[in-house]
Amino acid sequence: MNRPFSIVELDHVVLRCREIDRALDFYVHVLGLHEERRIDAIGLIQLRAGRSMVDLIPAPSEAARVDAALNVDHVCLGIDVADLSQAVSFLKASGVEVIGEPAHRYGARGMGMSIYIRDPEGNVIELKQMPAGA
Repeated sequence: MNRPFSIVELDHVVLRCREIDRALDFYVHVLGLHEERRIDAIGLIQLRAGRSMVDLIPAPSEAARVDAALNVDHVCLGIDVADLSQAVSFLKASGVEVIGEPAHRYGARGMGMSIYIRDPEGNVIELKQMPAGA
């Protein structure tokens, strides 16, 4: 039987945050995402990341005791940047933890240069340079 659908891109990722205001500041002011909507009843903040979304939601109190990343290994966000080293310099100057060195890695659009960083909640975020014309 043929699959009646195909995956085309990352739609959204939900991150549980111990300090949601700090996480919101990071994603909006450091990475440049834009707040699109909120659902106050559950504390959800939805951020636009190009064609995708990053959702921030408060971590349950029992999860707040966890020291490492809560429920996500890492999230990969495609970025439009001419020189990845300039992005790395900016991130370091913004006080962001950069993990390792830029390297060629495989993703949804094939091989490309990327770097791993850690957000204020301890989540690992891969920033991947998108191919020209993507």
